Amino acid sequence: MGGALARAACRAVGGDQVVISDHDAGKAAALAQELGCTAAAGNEEAVSAARYVFLCVKPQVLSGVLAQLAPVLNRCHEAGEDKVLVSIAAGIQTETIRGWLDGLAYPALVLRVMPNTCVELGQGMLALTTAGAEEEHLTAVEEILAQAGRVERLEERLMDAFTAVAGCGPAYVYQMIEALADGGVLVGLPRAQAQVYAAQTVLGAAAMVLESGRHPGALKDAVCSPGGSTIAGVAALEACGFRSAGIRAVEAAFHKNVSLGKA
Repeated sequence: MGGALARAACRAVGGDQVVISDHDAGKAAALAQELGCTAAAGNEEAVSAARYVFLCVKPQVLSGVLAQLAPVLNRCHEAGEDKVLVSIAAGIQTETIRGWLDGLAYPALVLRVMPNTCVELGQGMLALTTAGAEEEHLTAVEEILAQAGRVERLEERLMDAFTAVAGCGPAYVYQMIEALADGGVLVGLPRAQAQVYAAQTVLGAAAMVLESGRHPGALKDAVCSPGGSTIAGVAALEACGFRSAGIRAVEAAFHKNVSLGKA
């Protein structure tokens, strides 16, 4: 995810404005060469060079990374160069992040962004928290993420719910595409063609929802002729609990996100 966001940032503001760091220095160097940005020798160097610091790490390691960064953040503050921290860690509230920065000599500037993996193609869905944020910071982060996909400002209390739908959602959709392709193979289509047909159909259906503004149920009804093949397929999905399974998937992911924040 960090690499995908770095690609989007380089497209949006230019590689000369982006500094990256990774625990694997070779990986960072290779990505920097690809993108035309700078690979820092370590996290401390990257923080010193940047104004907006994206923390692209797993929730389980975020507290340790913040403890490492606190001294350099203090030095930057003393030099009049306060940093804005932007976390992508699922479930971890901004207040928790500030608490993990208890060695900081000033109130930390913290934002949260939740992207999904589709940012790699510039087709992501991202939420940006507004809690305690100044407009200039929100606008700057939106500019950095402009090439990542669609960015929506969201109250932090809704972030876990957003993550359950949009952050985890691509995995659900991939399963649906795989299932449609399997069905195509079952009735005689070659595998490669069935996969393309299924993926393009999902892409087109999603565009219809977004561009028409119509309710998905109304769009579904428009495809279902009385006594036709589509309504027969819809009835089979209903009999197998298709919609219920989707709802339960989001619910399960939501509760997992909440538990990550309490860990």
